[in-house]
Amino acid sequence: MNNYHKGKFAELLAAAYMLCHGYKIVKRNFITGRGTTAGEIDLICRQKDTLIFVEIKQRSSLEDAAYAISKQQQIRIIRGAQSFLKSYPAYHRYNIRFDALLITLPWQVRHIPNAWQES
Repeated sequence: MNNYHKGKFAELLAAAYMLCHGYKIVKRNFITGRGTTAGEIDLICRQKDTLIFVEIKQRSSLEDAAYAISKQQQIRIIRGAQSFLKSYPAYHRYNIRFDALLITLPWQVRHIPNAWQES
């Protein structure tokens, strides 16, 4: 399995994990558009009155996956969340949270709620 397929499999595993833990999937692979400083948000979930923007990282170890989420990437995800909220004003009343889902294949998943905050 090449890296592209591993990444897609990790995204599928992450979505299943979130569903099994009571989250509703709002969007997968939300792209803000070309020429923006935001980028892509892997998974957007909802649980009660909280909207969760999830970064999925698949690496050979959970530690490597955690270190792969740079401060610059966190800033892009925050900008992506702001773009999402502009596009979907129905979610303005929701609390916002940024989570990380760290994955090693075949089946190890670590969910880090509130992995970083908007600054």
